[in-house]
Amino acid sequence: MGKLILINAAPWEVRVALLEDSTLVELHVERRGERGVAGNIYKGKVVRVLPGMQAAFLDIGLEKAAFLHVSDLLAPPRLAESEDEPAEAEPAELQDDLAPTPQEAVADDDPGPPGDDPAHDGPLSAEGLAAGSEILPARPITRRAPPGPLPRIEERLHRGQELLVQIAKEPMGSKGARVTAHISLPGRYLVYMPSTRHIGISRRIEDSSERERLREIVEAERPAQGGVIVRTACEGASRLEIQDDVRFLTKLWAKIERTAASATAPALIHQDLDLALRAVRDLFTIEIERLVVDAREDFSRVLEFVEAVMPRLAGRVHHYHGVTPLFEQYGVETKIARALERRVWLKSGGYLIFDQTESLTTVDVNTGRYVGKTDQEETVLRTNLEAAKAIVQQLRLRNIGGIIVIDFIDMEQPANRTKVFEALQEALKTDKARSNVLRISELGLVQMTRKRTRESLGQLLTTPCPHCEGAGRIRSAEMLAYEGLRKLQRESLTHPHASRFVLRLPPDVANFLTAGPTGALAAAERLLGRAIGIEADPTMPRGEVEIRVETATS
Repeated sequence: MGKLILINAAPWEVRVALLEDSTLVELHVERRGERGVAGNIYKGKVVRVLPGMQAAFLDIGLEKAAFLHVSDLLAPPRLAESEDEPAEAEPAELQDDLAPTPQEAVADDDPGPPGDDPAHDGPLSAEGLAAGSEILPARPITRRAPPGPLPRIEERLHRGQELLVQIAKEPMGSKGARVTAHISLPGRYLVYMPSTRHIGISRRIEDSSERERLREIVEAERPAQGGVIVRTACEGASRLEIQDDVRFLTKLWAKIERTAASATAPALIHQDLDLALRAVRDLFTIEIERLVVDAREDFSRVLEFVEAVMPRLAGRVHHYHGVTPLFEQYGVETKIARALERRVWLKSGGYLIFDQTESLTTVDVNTGRYVGKTDQEETVLRTNLEAAKAIVQQLRLRNIGGIIVIDFIDMEQPANRTKVFEALQEALKTDKARSNVLRISELGLVQMTRKRTRESLGQLLTTPCPHCEGAGRIRSAEMLAYEGLRKLQRESLTHPHASRFVLRLPPDVANFLTAGPTGALAAAERLLGRAIGIEADPTMPRGEVEIRVETATS
């Protein structure tokens, strides 16, 4: 079936699905009243400077103050950049689409500032990750020495100061948005960065002659101020198309500067496109065979956008007229439900177990029903190789970021561990999110990080269970039954003249006391010297118990 983009636009939400050979690999959801803020540009006001964290909090008009680390401030004039060694790094989202070139600095493993899950995401800093770099997994990583230490944040910012910033990471949980002063404006073919003179080219453009052609065009067409990143979609683009993109982005930046100059902080200066158009801009490449939209109004907007910025792909945009809902027609609804399950089955009969905590995600690989045909080592190797590809698919689909620990099945031969590690690396090439992977250990563990800018699919589509409070497990009927008896024992002390007690319980707990093998109910009656009645109530919340006291006259 090739690659498809499906856009399901309802009055209450928009969903975008990316399918590769009928496999759901990405799902994006945006509620109509809850548009994402990543990529938006704000004029913020500094409300607090924290020298101990080398960070500041800014009021940008959202519910929670935004977090700005010193590394996300523009470099001072003394750190002037050159084209071959930029002094500043572009924001997080741009790192995902870039690769180093001979003229660009190598990657950096700077762990970042404390207090903002640095181990999960790793900030981008002037003295850290170089513009246009990807982290090269399991290789020695060299650090480009900065010209000198950056001034401390308290020397650069003060309370009440106004600053133009862009959201690099959405607010998540109890944390506010992560912002950066390194503004970036994505277009169809290019990303314009007003604060740097850097030129970078997407790592997914592999043909050396095409990379050189694009570099020559961009160097000739780029604006007098600012740097440019060549996106994957630029492959095969003409000089005129690149010129149009440069012209559009420079005009947009000029408009943003004018708006910011007249605005009073906190204020929204520029809002990114809505999900439907953003998906077209970022996902609709020459590799996509069809782009299908079900809502007529959104189809018209998408087609108009495509005809304006990528006319050669306009023939691939289609309006869905079917009676069956679009996502059901392509089997996406079922795939979404499976993406929320803890267990993921492999075609061979093995399976994966995904467990997410606040600090990391673990993936456990199991052989399951697969018993192999030759020997145990071969069975384990085949399961691990299949799992490596499936894990990356699930990370993309579930949008899992931060620290990830993969527990592959133990392999005795080092050569087999190398095969599995290489298979994982190969699978990660399809993932736009930036990742850092360490080699597989002798215990079969792989530690990796994956860039996180938005909530995971699970966080977006689910809520903690009111019974287990997100633990994934609930208290057993046995435990709840004994808790009820202990509560009754305490209650009996205040009712010495009661002739009988009645416990009202959830059905499974009541059944355990009346039909269970322990004889706990009879023992409690002997202990209290009074009869105990049991009532099962299906409407009673789990974990609760009600006691009714009866006297001889009642």
